[in-house]
Amino acid sequence: MLASLFLAASLQFASPVHIPITLAGNFGEPRPNHFHGGIDIRTERQEGLPIFSIGDGYVYRVTVGSGYGNAIYVRHPNGKVSIYAHLKGFVPALRAIVSRHRLAHGQEDVIDEVHKSSEYADIHLHAYEFPVTQGQLLGASGNTGTSQAPHLHLEIRDNRSWSLLDPLDYLGSYLKDTEAPTAHAFMAYPVEGQGIFEGCDDKCSFPFTEQHLTQSFKAWGKVGFGISADDHMEECYQKYGIRHTILKVDGHVVFESDVDSIPPSMNRYVNSWGDYDYYYDKHEWYMKSFVEPGNPLPIIKVDSSRGIVNFCEERDYQLEYILTDVFGNEAKYSFIVHGERQPITPPEEHSLSSMLRWERINNFQMPGFQLVVRPGSLADNLQLSPDVEYTEDALSDTYTIRPTSSPLIRKALLSIRLKKEVGDTKKIYIDCDGTNLGGIYHDGWLTASVFDLGGTFMLKEQMNEEDL
Repeated sequence: MLASLFLAASLQFASPVHIPITLAGNFGEPRPNHFHGGIDIRTERQEGLPIFSIGDGYVYRVTVGSGYGNAIYVRHPNGKVSIYAHLKGFVPALRAIVSRHRLAHGQEDVIDEVHKSSEYADIHLHAYEFPVTQGQLLGASGNTGTSQAPHLHLEIRDNRSWSLLDPLDYLGSYLKDTEAPTAHAFMAYPVEGQGIFEGCDDKCSFPFTEQHLTQSFKAWGKVGFGISADDHMEECYQKYGIRHTILKVDGHVVFESDVDSIPPSMNRYVNSWGDYDYYYDKHEWYMKSFVEPGNPLPIIKVDSSRGIVNFCEERDYQLEYILTDVFGNEAKYSFIVHGERQPITPPEEHSLSSMLRWERINNFQMPGFQLVVRPGSLADNLQLSPDVEYTEDALSDTYTIRPTSSPLIRKALLSIRLKKEVGDTKKIYIDCDGTNLGGIYHDGWLTASVFDLGGTFMLKEQMNEEDL
């Protein structure tokens, strides 16, 4: 069945390169604040390889600069859009269109070697201006934009929803892969005040020394699980994200994920599905096999308990992970958890005044400080650790609300009161650990948008060159 789907999809699209396709990154890999939105095709460690349109259609957009560097967008009759990013340059006819646009807007006509350009161009074309056929040359591979090495970043999007789609669903027949994913360890997440695992009420990890662990674990109450795993392909030592994950308990599916499409507005939910705190500390992703109450990612399905397992009987529970890649290669990992009645640590008492609730608007205040967090900004409740350092003769006091990085899904509004008069309030900005967050001044307060609550916040003043 999977092979027939690949065949049908590959009839629509062809390879964008005339070399064997190997990947430096696959679709949906978890990264801080986003999923990887396409596939990174290796270009033999060089720039200048010909890049071809994967299907009939027309170029409707070209961008120069910013994260994609030089990029071409092709709209196809089947309702898909293909994007070719980090290019070194374009074919002459397309380059001429871009050059005319840049010159008309007073920009320098240098596009071949753009890498970290601050001059951004976004050119939209009509359907009749640059039609293309499948296999038509578009440009040359490069290393422009936020690329760390020469490669082609290829995306396929739905033209209506703009959702990111897995290009391997359309180009899988051009790759060879018979290797199954590999799991390294699982993480147990006892629910605070409601569960315990191996005598621990905090999260703890256990390695998969073999696919079917003979060790029996002990638990009582409600526990969630997560897994650290990678996918692999022949002729490449790269580690890839997992396409399809299932967690079964006693043969029943409690969690399932299929990373086949990602709505762009939900990219930052990766920090909720993945264990962001652990990644921030150890640089290793554990993907949770349960969902937090405010995480609506459509690529995840859970049972009525949100994937959390309730060990409420004194017996053995059979847990099994099934990992599958886009080619159908499958690996199974299993272990036994013995339900054993035992005392559970009561939940820690939290200050309700410094607790951010995921389902409502939050307005947190300290003297000279205000934070407004809108609904939809958090996937779960978040306990703040507020602290203020009163500083004489400073523009403001110094504030900490979370000791480490704590990213939000939507931006919050953070305001700090100015303590002393300044000559020009337009030079004042909110600083977070050396990063200028900007800010708008009004009636003694400076307000800026923030995506992360971690760090130390204060007001600073921009200095003129003659003051340095």
